[in-house]
Amino acid sequence: MSQIVDGYNYLHLGRSVKKSEHIIATFFIGSQMEINKAAQVVAGESSIGTWTDIKTLSKATFKKLSAKVIQADRRTRIVKIAYPLALFEPSNIAQLLSDVAGNIFSMKAIPNLRLIDLEFPDKYINSFLGPAFGADGVRHKLKVYKRPLIGAIMKPKLGLSWKQHAHFAYLAFKGGVDLVKDDENLTDQTFNPFDKRVRETVKLARKAEQETGQKKLCAFNISASANEMIKRAEFVKKAGGHCAMVDIMTVGFSGLQALRQARLGLILHGHRAMHSTMTRNPKHGISMTVIAKLARLAGIDQLHTGTVVGKMEGTARETNDINKFLSCKWGRIKPVMPIASGGLHPGLVPQLYKVIGPNVIINFGGGLHGHPKGTYQGAQAAFQAVEAVTKRIPLKKHAKSNIALAEAIIKWGAG
Repeated sequence: MSQIVDGYNYLHLGRSVKKSEHIIATFFIGSQMEINKAAQVVAGESSIGTWTDIKTLSKATFKKLSAKVIQADRRTRIVKIAYPLALFEPSNIAQLLSDVAGNIFSMKAIPNLRLIDLEFPDKYINSFLGPAFGADGVRHKLKVYKRPLIGAIMKPKLGLSWKQHAHFAYLAFKGGVDLVKDDENLTDQTFNPFDKRVRETVKLARKAEQETGQKKLCAFNISASANEMIKRAEFVKKAGGHCAMVDIMTVGFSGLQALRQARLGLILHGHRAMHSTMTRNPKHGISMTVIAKLARLAGIDQLHTGTVVGKMEGTARETNDINKFLSCKWGRIKPVMPIASGGLHPGLVPQLYKVIGPNVIINFGGGLHGHPKGTYQGAQAAFQAVEAVTKRIPLKKHAKSNIALAEAIIKWGAG
């Protein structure tokens, strides 16, 4: 039996829609309400409906613009809703989310709602800029093509002076690290001013390049208001830097789009701090899959997606699915380089490599600076661990001729 919501029927179960003309959202709906009724409530509120019938809505408009419930599973309470593309403004993530993740999350009748996935037609995808460099561009910049890239997060995340920060970045670069990054909450504090940190770290990165013959990247955290972010990104470029880091959730997708639309020619490194407020509850919120898709549309070149074996929450299946999406063909939008970060040390590299593979940036923080001999040897140990898995040498065997790796294994173990 079909229920009617606000005088109209949103159910189109079993019917096909033109994927080229619709955005399709997959939801979990947790409610005491019968699933078809609940799905219609969501479809109506997130498209053109309201709580009652209204005289201002014509049947022609309803037919043209209403969302359509095309699947509804009573057992799993998973539903698919197709939204006509005409409802959405091109290249506007804020407006997209106001539709598919707006008022519907506040409705009393739907206590639990999770946006699991969004499927976009090429017409909508191609309205966005996407990454300027993408995964291939990052590798080309570093001239590293066949192994995981190695990142170092500066630790402690807050407390280093700008001179200390640059010095430890230099040691990490000398030890074999490809990319050094600020942590998510380091921006422009009095103990570590942004402009001084950028100038000194870029200077020492160039020194490390001359000494090692290898390219190096510094990801400076520019997260702030949109105007201030662009000013800081311009400063990074003027200082000779090639990469800026953005906390994509806290600055918002509009801020991220504004940064990308400035076309500054910087690699954009996406940190996902705060994502778990939306992604962690399996029955409510927005999945990391959706956030990854939006980040790729907005223009991120590198994105934190999970470690599986580290300290952060996230299953192997979910992480691999996201990483595969970031690498796949998607309209004309370039692929994104995934980042594994959080609680990693050299002994975990073989397990991580087995789960995630070579197309990733492996970020080490405490598992590099916490090495018994310090940052330089910690970087060496990280490089030696990546070298071992790339050459298919057992880690403990490789450690016999690589003292930095051996000392890291003694401290943290292997596997």
